[in-house]
Amino acid sequence: MKKIIYVLAFMPLLFGCGNSGKDGEMSTEDSLRMANGEFKGVVAAKDSSIDAFIRGFNEIQDNLDAIKDKEKIVTKNSESAELRKSKEQEIVDDIQAIYDLMNKNKQRISSLKQKLEKSNKSNEELEKFISRLTAQLEEKDIEIASLKSALERLNIELSTLNTNYQELSQEADAKTQKLNTAYYAFGTSKELIKNGVLTKEGGFIGIGKSEKVKEDFNKNYFTKIDITQVSEIALGSKKAKLLSTHPAGSYKIEGTDGKAEKIVITNADDFWSVSKYLVIVVE
Repeated sequence: MKKIIYVLAFMPLLFGCGNSGKDGEMSTEDSLRMANGEFKGVVAAKDSSIDAFIRGFNEIQDNLDAIKDKEKIVTKNSESAELRKSKEQEIVDDIQAIYDLMNKNKQRISSLKQKLEKSNKSNEELEKFISRLTAQLEEKDIEIASLKSALERLNIELSTLNTNYQELSQEADAKTQKLNTAYYAFGTSKELIKNGVLTKEGGFIGIGKSEKVKEDFNKNYFTKIDITQVSEIALGSKKAKLLSTHPAGSYKIEGTDGKAEKIVITNADDFWSVSKYLVIVVE
């Protein structure tokens, strides 16, 4: 039910409100056509980021539900001395699982905050959701600390628990940074071959050879980027073609009079899903 509430709460963010005036009135058919076009544009632009937030919120809620179930099991297994003795390792494992789930939640919250900051847009509803979930995690931290203290008073050995959130958070940040890092290189065929990015293969006695990215290409020739920040790369060329593999529909090459002035990445997740190295041959 909570997941449905999250989705419903995001509906105003997707569709917004519009105004219409009396001047320049259009037919009902034209109005519907325009509204449909605007609707598709809004959804296409926001769908990916909104989905990411909804998945994040639902994942946190699932983890909190799992923590609640684990807490019930730990409490039940600690009710009597005889039961505690037979279930001691299970209790320790469940407490560790609780800490692991809490660490995942804190990492997810951190990731959501970073996404919101990088979007460069103030969104009051998203900020409220994140604040509310942060408060829930703080309350749960207090409950878990109290449960841990109670178990220690019952002489259950919990010193082996890995509760270092800061260390795990730094590890998660490093993984996130790696996931968001990509590289690109562009130039003429001659330049890219000279710099160890491309090679020519196939053909017959030197005729009809095709260009392809080298298996052991020179990574030092590439420019490093953050894929959450870079959606356009200026080319300033007459023509351009991609030699690295990237799904069709996830990008477009734009320019006036048929020129290749820049490549625009329209869906970063899809575009970089196959390769984090982009190679473009220009003329």
